[in-house]
Amino acid sequence: MHDLRFIRDNSTDFDIAMARRGLSPQSADILSIDEDLRNTQTSMQELQSVRNTKSKEIGGMKASGDESGAEAIMAEVSAMKEELARLEQKERESSDVLNSILMQLPNIMFDEVVDGADEGDNVELRVVGDIDSYDFEPKEHWELGEDLGMMDFDYATKISGARFVSLNRGLAKLERALGNFMLDMHTNEHGYSEYQTPVLVRENALLGTGQLPKFEDDLFKTGDHYLIPTAEVTLTNIANDTIFAEKDLPKRLTAWTLCFRSEAGSAGRDTRGMLRQHQFYKVEMVSITTPEQSEVEHERMTGCAENVLKALNIPYRVMVLCTGDTGFSAKKTYDLEAWIPGHKTYREISSCSNCGDFQARRMKGRMRINGKKGTQYVHTLNGSGLATGRTLIAVMENNQNADGSITVPEVLRPYMGGMKVISKEQ
Repeated sequence: MHDLRFIRDNSTDFDIAMARRGLSPQSADILSIDEDLRNTQTSMQELQSVRNTKSKEIGGMKASGDESGAEAIMAEVSAMKEELARLEQKERESSDVLNSILMQLPNIMFDEVVDGADEGDNVELRVVGDIDSYDFEPKEHWELGEDLGMMDFDYATKISGARFVSLNRGLAKLERALGNFMLDMHTNEHGYSEYQTPVLVRENALLGTGQLPKFEDDLFKTGDHYLIPTAEVTLTNIANDTIFAEKDLPKRLTAWTLCFRSEAGSAGRDTRGMLRQHQFYKVEMVSITTPEQSEVEHERMTGCAENVLKALNIPYRVMVLCTGDTGFSAKKTYDLEAWIPGHKTYREISSCSNCGDFQARRMKGRMRINGKKGTQYVHTLNGSGLATGRTLIAVMENNQNADGSITVPEVLRPYMGGMKVISKEQ
């Protein structure tokens, strides 16, 4: 959500910011509706003031026996009531139109975000880890999983349709191990508090984080509820209509949940394997901070996600997303891309975004400033820490052996009952 005062005072800058998002100038329409709305509100206030004065006159006239004068003013007051009702309806309609426009407009990005059309214009910030060489041709994860008999797409398709998978035995245990390992790292080492949250939410929660109204086609809906596309929705909404004390910030939250996405518009992309599923697990990190902390918190959060990849010894790179690839609610985003040997390329495994006060304005998340009156909006950040399904792919492909078995990374072995290798024999 955008600050109307900012648009009024900086209309040119606002249009430039929207142009970086590929949008036409927006401020003229917004300010026209805003002016009409404010004029209507002024007319309502003035009319209500006159109506109150006239209403007081009626009693005096009746007391003095001037019944005809009282009736005349009563007729005026009645007409004013009808006009007020008309103005109130106009106010509601203008306000609804204005809010609808503002809710559809993306966040203003930081100036340092590079202009670009799509992911091809993202900027590589750093590369971490060495890519292993193999004395055999590395397999892709679905080949490894199906050969082990532990990854079943046919069964999942039979009961649920395309873009679902069923894992069993060693690989099912490995994904569970990854989730537990990530939660332990974020809570024990990174200072996040673990949460269990619902995966069904009402419309208001998705409006707050920015998935609605613009991206409804990407969501699964059941009755009056939506399935969450990410625990960003449930964790960030802890700030919904809440006022925090400045001393209690930052709040750092994490959760491992199922996520659900319709993958609208992705027909033909990543149709093989687990990369693009309708249902998947993800460990999410969310921070609620003061405005002064948010940029430092963004770097910290990205580092927390990187630490998972480092502990698993998975090579990766950090990308700064360009304007054309930055998400709707974000001011700036870092993507972590893990090296996938079977694909012979890097693939996204985490996105860490600073949303500034954009989500907080939509959900009325505020803070009291120490020693000062009033409140201001908090800043919110979110990041994958990590997507466990995609991390499973990276672990499988980077730790595969010539015989098709998979070496379990040392840090995961305590979560696997001491298992060192996943093989057909298990």
